[in-house]
Amino acid sequence: MLEIIGAIAFLLVLSAFFSGSETALTAASRPVMHHLQQSGSARARLVNRLRDDNERLIGAILLGNNLVNIFASALATSILIEVFGEAGVVYATIGMTLLILVFAEVMPKTYAINTADKSALAVAPIINVIVSILSPFTSSVNAVVSGGLNLFGLNKHDPNIDFFRETELRGAIELHDGKEAVVKHERAMLHSVLDLDDVQVAKIMRHRRNITALDVDMSPSELVTQVVDSPYTRIPLWRGNIDNIVGILHAKALLRRVTEADGEFNTIDITEVMSAPWFIPEQTQLLDQLHAFRERREHFALVIDEYGSFLGIVTLEDILEEIVGEIDDEHDDEFSGVKSETEGTYLIDGQVTIRDINRELEWNLPDEEAATVAGLVLHEARRIPDVGQRFMFHGFRFDIVERQRHQITKIRVTPPKNEVSED
Repeated sequence: MLEIIGAIAFLLVLSAFFSGSETALTAASRPVMHHLQQSGSARARLVNRLRDDNERLIGAILLGNNLVNIFASALATSILIEVFGEAGVVYATIGMTLLILVFAEVMPKTYAINTADKSALAVAPIINVIVSILSPFTSSVNAVVSGGLNLFGLNKHDPNIDFFRETELRGAIELHDGKEAVVKHERAMLHSVLDLDDVQVAKIMRHRRNITALDVDMSPSELVTQVVDSPYTRIPLWRGNIDNIVGILHAKALLRRVTEADGEFNTIDITEVMSAPWFIPEQTQLLDQLHAFRERREHFALVIDEYGSFLGIVTLEDILEEIVGEIDDEHDDEFSGVKSETEGTYLIDGQVTIRDINRELEWNLPDEEAATVAGLVLHEARRIPDVGQRFMFHGFRFDIVERQRHQITKIRVTPPKNEVSED
């Protein structure tokens, strides 16, 4: 009888090993294991290889775990039947359930979940041997499982796996918590990287009314003066009207041509200096445009709508600012369009984009229907508001401060936490 009791204890240890191994290998951090593998860790490579064939891994562990649990329960039942008769079945069921639950399930899994990376590296070599030995049996089990799922019209592979992986990553970014400015900035940058394939260039472009564009037919001397006075390096050139963009003038190329002409501006042919314009549709995703900038080795593109009308421009810097935040140089205007007021409100230019506001102030205003704050007010109000009008939506209060003709130019925004109830 002592030998059987010893065998039951040994089987419980094996059951605890299988339970803890399952938890450790499934809970171990993928980024940590990948980093360790890149650093030359053979055990981390083994962990990653086991998880690459997850069905085979889980099948082998569950098969081994069930075998030892059933065997241990059968041995316990045989002993207790000899001692207590038929009632021994009940005693064996209760006793083994408690032993397996406490010592072979909860205890090893609790330890494994709290030391997942360390435990996974420790058990990987042994589990790899077990998986290899049980491979013929687990393959048969997996075939039966797949057949059963197909019979009921179920797919064992989740078609939305990419969505859930991205959601998991976004959740991990949110766990990077902290009120410090550097932590908030890091969190915003990581979210912005994930947003690149979901945001169109129309959301971040600089609208045509806010850009500098010059008439290609003006005199060369006047063009040189305009370029020198402009804070921009690349300037669109139009002929007839601004919808007819015929080229892009680079200040450096113009300076080189001016130097060659020894100050004789009228001898300069601007059409020889300018480069061909690059037009892109407003629906282009930021990630695609970033790759296009790299492939073409260009920094500047013109955005058009479905009718071919010129809408605005987008630059490589605009996309990079979507990731790292505002990038100012010595020629940029210091005024960002957002002014914090003492009452906890913000005075905002209507043309400031919602994405910039959300990133900088950690708000959550929707940007699906409008790109700018003024556009959001127009969309929600369903009309052109007058100065002094007030609107409440999405938990924010919007007060119209300035309007030029049909364009809202200044808005005072009060976030929810600063909103004061009025009688």
